[in-house]
Parts: sequence; structure tokens; C-alpha cells
Amino acid sequence: MTSVAARAREIHPELVELRRSLHREPELGLHLPRTQVKVLAALDDLPLQITKGVACTSITAVLRGSHPGPTVLLRGDMDALPVQENSGVDYASQIPGRMHACGHDMHTTGLVGAARLLSERRDDIHGQVVFMFQPGEEGQRGAGVMIDEGVLAAAGAPADYAYALHVSANRIPAGVIATKAGAAGAASDRITVTVEGRGGHGGYPHTALDPVPVICEIVLAMQTFVTRRFDVFDPVVLTVGHLAAGSAPNVIPGTAMLEATIRSYSEANHDKLQRELPELVDGIAAAHGMKAHSDYHVGYPVLVNDVTQTGYALDVARSLFGSDHVVESPTPAAGAEDFSLILQQVPGAMMYIGASPSGTDLTGAPMNHSPRAVFDDDILWRQATLLAELALGKLTQRDE
Repeated sequence: MTSVAARAREIHPELVELRRSLHREPELGLHLPRTQVKVLAALDDLPLQITKGVACTSITAVLRGSHPGPTVLLRGDMDALPVQENSGVDYASQIPGRMHACGHDMHTTGLVGAARLLSERRDDIHGQVVFMFQPGEEGQRGAGVMIDEGVLAAAGAPADYAYALHVSANRIPAGVIATKAGAAGAASDRITVTVEGRGGHGGYPHTALDPVPVICEIVLAMQTFVTRRFDVFDPVVLTVGHLAAGSAPNVIPGTAMLEATIRSYSEANHDKLQRELPELVDGIAAAHGMKAHSDYHVGYPVLVNDVTQTGYALDVARSLFGSDHVVESPTPAAGAEDFSLILQQVPGAMMYIGASPSGTDLTGAPMNHSPRAVFDDDILWRQATLLAELALGKLTQRDE
């Protein structure tokens, strides 16, 4: 039989066509009706048991091998971002204000490719494969929605292993596979703080309670908080991305607000932030005779790759693409991923693959989420191959 990689190259033109179709019509959040239709059409002729989501437009497809055995879950996310595309590609988004700027169209297509490759080897498979096509990764906790609807037991028993791939526009050279055991991606939370003052005339600040210097003090204190209350070798990253107060230069506003994102790499720090950051904010406001309202939103947990499964995944990648195309990352990614919710319950690993166009200078290349981000279609056959081989390594009995 033709090797998995060779067969992936044969179906590569079909994968490119699907990926570009998805890219032209990106959809946001948990409800992706056009995307769902396209994926279902791409899976239509395969021997899969397909279930559509209720609370979201997810697709769970189960391939049952000809022999009993364990269950491998493979995941691809499908949602886009609210970004106006400026990539210059001829298949750019046709929907204003929406773009597959994080490469989820690549993930979806790679998973479709893996489903095709594995379906052709069904007679050799000892066990089951669950293909998890997930909406709502970009902040809507789509993996959690699918878990609630039973994706982890879709094959009739709990999944034994779980794997996913994520493309990178500029962090990894083209075609290179990278990941690490343990914490491989950040936990991501956000906090909104509103300081209540008392408005007044800009020339008479003593008659008012000015929240502007208080919110500024909170911004600076947050930076000190993460550098002085946490171990430098278990870091926390906090960025205030939105700061607002007032509407005129001679008016003291009644309120001031900020919004910040917080990244951490251990559950201990994740828990500590939820407790202590609102306390810090409240204390600063109180010192100035004001009140602060903190809304701390817990997002995705730390992405923790299982040590054994990470080693297995790296070995599979080396056998396919050579050691020069596989690296063990020295540090985790700063991005967050709701695949972390899967890995809390199933041993597995997320891997990253460089998908910048060949010859790209990575030092100046736009990163994921940029309106100028470009991902190379040539990576698709590699994605499909690696996902398929990760499953086959657990589900076949081979002599070689």
C-alpha cells in the first residue's frame, strides 16, 4: 500500500481547494453554518459515524477500525477572527471584517485529510478515531461545549489519547514541527476594572474624586505585582490593552476603566491571580477613598502536554520528516488554547508546525492574528500525514 505521506501528497490538491474555500468564507464563534456544510461535504464519502453539535455547529466523526482497541481523538478548530484581511492572497476573505488570521482553516483541512487517510486504512486499525471539528476556539470555549456534549466518549468509551496541530505564521521555520512536554501554552484570563470616583471641574480637583490617577496607579501596580509576587522562573505576563476615562480635558470624569489580559504557566499562579489581583485593585482604590469593581474572567487553563505522549509525538514527527525538521521548544507559547480542556482529561499533546511561505524572513513576518498573516498551503499534506500517523502508531500492529 502507498505510504501515508505519499497518499497525502496525492490528495493535496483537494485539500488546497477545501482550505481556500474555507478561507474565503470565514465565520466567527460557535455557529459556523457554512463551514459545517463544507466539512460535511468533504467527509461525505467516508465510513464515518457523524454527529452534529446542538449548542454549536460542531462535527464529531468516528472511524471504527476493523479490530478492537483504544480510541484516539484528533482535533481541528474551525472558527476565524474579527479581523479585516490584508494578506494580498488571491483567495482572501470575501466577508468584511472576518479572516482566518490564526490558521484554523488549515487545521480543519488537515483534519479532513487525516480522516481520508485513516479511512483508507480502516481494515488495519485496531480501535477507533474520533475526529473533533470544533467551533469557538477564539474565546468561546468551544472545546468545553463539545466536552459537555460528549465528544470525549463519542466512540462509546473515554478517549485514550488526544492530539492536535497548530500552525505558526512566524515563530517556527516552514515545515518544522515543535512542541514541549509539560506546560506548552499559557493560561489566559482577563480582568476589567472600573474605578468609581466623583466627577467635577478640572480646575477644582479638590472638590471631586478623580479616578484617572487612581486607574493609572493601578496600571503601574499591576506591572509591579507580576514581577514582585511571582517567581521569575514561573512567570506571569499582564498587558493592559484598553484604558478609558473622560470625554473632555477640563472635566474630571466620574469613572475610569481598564481591561487587561493575563497569561500564566502554572495552575498555582493561575489560582493566585484570581484571588490576589482583585485584592490589589480594591486596596489601591480604597487608599484614595474610592471603590473599584473588578470583573476577573477565567479563560483557558494552562495547556499541559503529557510527557509520554509528547515524546511519542516528537518521535513520530522525526520518523516522518527527519530530525532536522523537529525541535523540542525550550519555552511554552504565550498563546492560549482551549485544547487545554481536552488535555486536562486525556493524555496527549499539541504540536506546532511552521506554515510561513517558503523563503519568508521570520524576523519581519506577520504573526498569527495579524491582518497580513499568510499560511502556506504546502503544509497541508504534512498536517494530514502527521495527524494520521499519530493515530496509526497507537492503533496498528506493525512489524517495521
